[in-house]
Amino acid sequence: MRRNLHPFASTTTQHGFSMIEILVTLVIVATALLGTAGLQVIAMKVNKGSHFRTQAVFLASDMAERMEANKATAVLGTYAVAATSAVNVAAADCSQMACNSANLASWDISQWGTAITGLLPQPIWSITQTTAGNPSTYSIVINWTDRSSVKTSSGETFSYTATRTVSN
Repeated sequence: MRRNLHPFASTTTQHGFSMIEILVTLVIVATALLGTAGLQVIAMKVNKGSHFRTQAVFLASDMAERMEANKATAVLGTYAVAATSAVNVAAADCSQMACNSANLASWDISQWGTAITGLLPQPIWSITQTTAGNPSTYSIVINWTDRSSVKTSSGETFSYTATRTVSN
């Protein structure tokens, strides 16, 4: 005598149900991967913007330190530069020969401008002597244009301002 081990088993078989489950899973996984790729693109844009901000902070600090190293000339207002995007060529190459303090200031501004144009997109910078005399206060402003989040815009302008007081 033969016993039926599955008394409630269906006598009809189903075909293709596993294939539908696999296709639904693939759609869900593909959607998740596309979402992850979108997040990666946004993260890269934000990371590049923060890199530019960090460079601007370092560049402003660099110029402030250059002023501190040449205090006697900085107090006289020699480091003041009107808003520009062009690098001024220094009168003397202070890396090759000894310079007086005025030539050193010109060299510092030239080297600093070259660094800005190499590190930031579409930069404009200025150094303004806001308080003359001893002590002297300078305002260092660095502007740059980064990609905009709006597709129709040519870019978004960012700015970093640092203030330094130098006394002789």
